[in-house]
Amino acid sequence: MSVKAFELVPAVDREQLMGDKARISIECIECCGKHLYVGTNDCFIHHFLLEEHTTTKGTLSYSVQKLLVMYLGQKKPVEALKAASALERLIVLCDATLSMVDMVTLEAVPSGGAKVKGVAAFCVNENPVIGDPFCVEIGVISARKRAVQVYMVYEDRVQLVKEVNTPQQPCAVSLDGYFLCLALSSQYMILNYSTGAAQDLFPYDSEERKPIVKRIGREEFLLAAPGGLGMFANAEGMSQRAPVNWSESVIGAAVCFPYVVALDEGFITIHSMLDQQLKQTLSFRDGHILQDFEGKVVLASTKAVYVLVPLPLERQVQDLLAGHRVEEALTLTEGARRNIPKDRFQVLYKRILQQAGFIQFGQLQFLEAEEHFRKGQLDVRELISLYPLLLPSSSSFTRCHPPLHQFADLNHLAQGDQEKVQRCKRFLISYLGEVRSTEGANGCREDVDTALLKLYAEQDHESLLDLLASPNACLLADSAPWLEKHHKWSIILILTDLYEYIVDFLSFCSNLDLVWKYADWALQRDQTIGVQIFTKRPVGKNQSKDQPCQVNPDDVVTYLGKHSQALLLYLEHLVLEKQIQREQFHTQLALLYTDRVLSALNQSPGLEAQLVVARDKLQFLLRESSLYRVHLLLGKIQPCDQLLLEQATLHGKLEEHDKALHILVYQLKNFPAAEDYCVWGSASQGPAYRQHLYHLLLGVYLDLDAPGRGAGAGGGELEVAAVDLLNRHGELFDAVRVLDLIPEGWSLELLRPFLVRALRGTMHARRTSQVSLGLARSENLQLQHDRLKQRGGPVLLSDKKGCHLCHNTFTGPDCVCLPGGRPVHTHCAAERVVRDSPAKRRLANASNHT
Repeated sequence: MSVKAFELVPAVDREQLMGDKARISIECIECCGKHLYVGTNDCFIHHFLLEEHTTTKGTLSYSVQKLLVMYLGQKKPVEALKAASALERLIVLCDATLSMVDMVTLEAVPSGGAKVKGVAAFCVNENPVIGDPFCVEIGVISARKRAVQVYMVYEDRVQLVKEVNTPQQPCAVSLDGYFLCLALSSQYMILNYSTGAAQDLFPYDSEERKPIVKRIGREEFLLAAPGGLGMFANAEGMSQRAPVNWSESVIGAAVCFPYVVALDEGFITIHSMLDQQLKQTLSFRDGHILQDFEGKVVLASTKAVYVLVPLPLERQVQDLLAGHRVEEALTLTEGARRNIPKDRFQVLYKRILQQAGFIQFGQLQFLEAEEHFRKGQLDVRELISLYPLLLPSSSSFTRCHPPLHQFADLNHLAQGDQEKVQRCKRFLISYLGEVRSTEGANGCREDVDTALLKLYAEQDHESLLDLLASPNACLLADSAPWLEKHHKWSIILILTDLYEYIVDFLSFCSNLDLVWKYADWALQRDQTIGVQIFTKRPVGKNQSKDQPCQVNPDDVVTYLGKHSQALLLYLEHLVLEKQIQREQFHTQLALLYTDRVLSALNQSPGLEAQLVVARDKLQFLLRESSLYRVHLLLGKIQPCDQLLLEQATLHGKLEEHDKALHILVYQLKNFPAAEDYCVWGSASQGPAYRQHLYHLLLGVYLDLDAPGRGAGAGGGELEVAAVDLLNRHGELFDAVRVLDLIPEGWSLELLRPFLVRALRGTMHARRTSQVSLGLARSENLQLQHDRLKQRGGPVLLSDKKGCHLCHNTFTGPDCVCLPGGRPVHTHCAAERVVRDSPAKRRLANASNHT
């Protein structure tokens, strides 16, 4: 079936090429980027510059500028041209001689070593075996003997590399890697010029038709076979594609994936490589050249040059879909995958699948439509929107633009055929029933469930009760009027469920007998919601007038014993939210967490996410709580080697820091966790305790006799961890003790950051002490000065005279005089000196080094 895949666009017309010279004709063409070279029968090379332009209609056109014309100085036609852009050379075949000219000036290369004589035809190796980017490999058919020669072409010379004899005279050649594909006088063959291995392909008659040998990809060739067939052959001589059936008189062929373009005496034919069908035919008279250059297909008659421009893939596919040729559109899209960036292809392919699904939906081909909807990940609301009034009034959905189909709604599609309408509704019921539990309903569950409820009610479907009995997202505001319209009164009562209202009522009910009576019913229906009866209540041992809703948590914990999920949620409420400090609740919650973790460990793979959440909760409680029974939990966890981190935390609670650190370092090999442990273990202690833990960790790293270390147990890794610990936390260590611990073989440079920090800390402490000592001496000198100033006059005391500081009377002669001669008790003066001492204030604000 036909499809418009290409347009034939003029590039160089007769006037631009030859002016008024009637006898001039085109013999060969070559295209390199924007540069077009044309060889003519009068031994001229014409150089043109082609510029692409997009017209207002979105089609391509070409403007051409003639740059240069060069006469080669002979009376023979220019038979072939090949560009070697890396060398800036044009390889020319004229009068059975290969020569090179400059690509820009078309001047001949002066060196005599740049010519090869006695050449019948040649080709360029597009997959060269050499790695030199400034060298071109060519295959040459000798006109004088039955042989093919391989040359290396350099900027100013040509070097023969290999000559391979053939059983018959070759007439056409193509080269890929080490493989030569040859058309001999009566058959095609594949020849490996490196190993000499040859593989005959199939016979043909060179007198009846022109042979075609065309490289189309890596180690793959296109050949003209008898019977008007275009055959594909790889380097092993096998055909991995079905042949295309073209004309008996084909004179040229090219591949523009996924199409094969062929030229005969009056037409251009275009076949698909995917299904081998003829897709397009273009009239083209007097054509005799067809070649492709880096994906650009160029044709020539004897007088003009044309470009065969492929239409955009999207346009081709949309033309096929417009003709309801779904399978062809999908085949074309899938075949073009390798030519389209992955992300763009995914978007394009999904949309085409969705369009294909709607085409088949309109033809009532529901199985095919459903498959394409699923593969295309269709937003199910695109389908629901075809059915009037099924989408909820609150839905924000708008149809895709450009639209995926041409239907306004189901009535437009059915054209009044009620049987067709009913079939479409039955399909949607089936499709929505399957989609609602998959990712296809993510983000639109309310729209899907409400539409399904409306269809069930309208069709009096038996699954309506099942829908409402299971978790659903039906919107009451849309569903209730629809159910009322179809007289589903009992369903309305189920839809307007009072369960959550009852739970909320029981949560604040002061009649505890009523609460205990209906709590079990609520918990059996939904433990997560039902437990709110107790979590929303204040906690206390007994009811009181001030707190009539108060409930004893011991009673609730006992009552919830048969509802494990509700018990867990209630204990979390008591321990984590209410912060109730009771060993019983903390221990019970820790045991429940532990049971959940152990259960998740014993279950089948695929529940890693559940295990991570359960362990996080357990680890948090073990770290933050100090009320649970540590030995009980340790005995439960210790047999499980997968819970080593939890074991380390429990050992820490028992002040067994050596055991904890050995687990973290030697069994888990988790050095960051070991450092975190030291921070956690000393969080509520002073700096000295933290220093103690860090010294323990350093000792674990450096303990050569520790169980589990042994030979090959990562000793070097532990030493690296020790050095890293010292260099990052040097201020937390006693430098003298560290120097006693570290191995004698460690260099000073290795511990340079630690030693610099330790030295600075020591000097800081020394200088701070000197400042404090100086302040104390200054204060003492000031006090002595004040004391001397007060000596001189008598101080009068009596049992009626009061202390200036505490205002109590004196009971004895002992006193101290303040400046001004005011007497105070000796103990009052001492307290004042200590309180107001500048040295005391300085010491209070000193750093940890003081």
